[in-house]
Amino acid sequence: MPPRSLRAHLLALWVLILASAAATAYLLYEFYTQSAAVQVAQAELQVARACREIGDRFAFFGTGWSGTVAEPDEPLKRQLTDVVVTALASHPGVEGGIWTAAGGSAAYAFPTYEGTGPKTDLPSAEIDTIRRINAEASSAERPVATRRASRTQTLVVQGCPLRGPIQGATAWTMARVHTDEGRAYGQLLAGFGFLAATVLGSALLLGRLLVVLGRRIARLEGQLGRGSDEGALPRLAETGLRELDRLVEALNAAGTRLAAARRRAAEAERLAAIGQLAAGIAHEIRNPLAAIRLKAENALASPDPARARAALDLVLDQVARLDRLLRDLLSLTQPRPPVPAPTDLGRILRDCADLHDDLARAHGVRIVVEAASPERAPLDEGQLRRALDNLVLNAIQHSPPGGTVLLSSGREGERLRIRVTDEGPGVPEAVRGRLFEPFVTGRPDGTGLGLAIVREIARAHGGQARLGAPPPRRTGTEATGPGATFELDLPWPAQSPVPRAPAS
Repeated sequence: MPPRSLRAHLLALWVLILASAAATAYLLYEFYTQSAAVQVAQAELQVARACREIGDRFAFFGTGWSGTVAEPDEPLKRQLTDVVVTALASHPGVEGGIWTAAGGSAAYAFPTYEGTGPKTDLPSAEIDTIRRINAEASSAERPVATRRASRTQTLVVQGCPLRGPIQGATAWTMARVHTDEGRAYGQLLAGFGFLAATVLGSALLLGRLLVVLGRRIARLEGQLGRGSDEGALPRLAETGLRELDRLVEALNAAGTRLAAARRRAAEAERLAAIGQLAAGIAHEIRNPLAAIRLKAENALASPDPARARAALDLVLDQVARLDRLLRDLLSLTQPRPPVPAPTDLGRILRDCADLHDDLARAHGVRIVVEAASPERAPLDEGQLRRALDNLVLNAIQHSPPGGTVLLSSGREGERLRIRVTDEGPGVPEAVRGRLFEPFVTGRPDGTGLGLAIVREIARAHGGQARLGAPPPRRTGTEATGPGATFELDLPWPAQSPVPRAPAS
């Protein structure tokens, strides 16, 4: 499973909070709906009781009456209104009256009305509902109830048939349940407000956390990306966030330990290099000294002057060998910083070939220079000549009679490639990995310092020396071995304009 980012985890947390808020809002609404349903049910019960109360009061009012009344007159209507007021006085919020099939409303009262005065007008907006419910109760000869819901309230109406002297009389009661008022509605609004505040607050908090974390982490990435020239971990600044600062402290402590470990490793490497160098020097000096001692002892023991002369010649040769060894060691251990200047590569390659042409002819080897780029490269000419001398001498010494040493150079983008190729037996696998180390050589008479000097010169120029693949053989030549190609890979800065060499 691929790892998830911190941003994804925080976003998932925000989604969970949003889902939880939605579920809570749904539960609040259901609770409010149930509370409103309970209020409506209570209103229906109260309206039914009030309607029965009007029926009981009307029956008591009509006791002892003889005959029937088709249409009540005004005095009778006032009496009926008193009956309704008495019946509804103990039912808060309930209004009602008496209805006749012939004349409509015979009495109306709302004794618990909380307005500025008693309410005596029949509610005009509900007249159709009142007429219909009374007609249904009269025709069914039983109580009939109805409910009409709107956005802000629910209207509950009930009609009851009356038994008495007035023909076709029915009682009706009505109550209004305001669903946008009361404790449940207030709790619903408070709950929604709290949910909105918490969801919005969590979104803002998580958004700010994402922004702050992103900036702090980007700053840490920038500090880590800069690093140092020696590859050590940089010292990170605190971010101001406790959790990230703990990570910063751990990284700083790790960087300190890494720097100490690198110093110890560098010291160990330096000591190992010194030991290796000392062993190589001892080996290289011991052989000439042994030869000098042997020849000197033989010359002292022999009365022949010619033998003494030959011994002195050998001693001088070995002293010269020691002198070359010490000179190479000084070049290797005390490198001089390069002084770049526009350098004609073609001329340097031709000069190097001319310098070693006699030695190459003595070995039966031919030196060929390919055309170089006419641009002048920013190089230290003296150090480059020294490196090419070592590479060409190495190629001549490894080339068999009839072989060819090829010198070439070319610019490849912002890099300069200088190659020296021979047709010798190639580099043995045993020394390929340590080819440029001091005192590593494939020849019995070699010191193993030439290629090491070449490597140091390349490094001083910001490049490298390496063993490359030999190029394809030219047409008309016969390869005498797999050969070897040594390559100098040097930078050619684009910001340094280099003038072209004058045409010859």
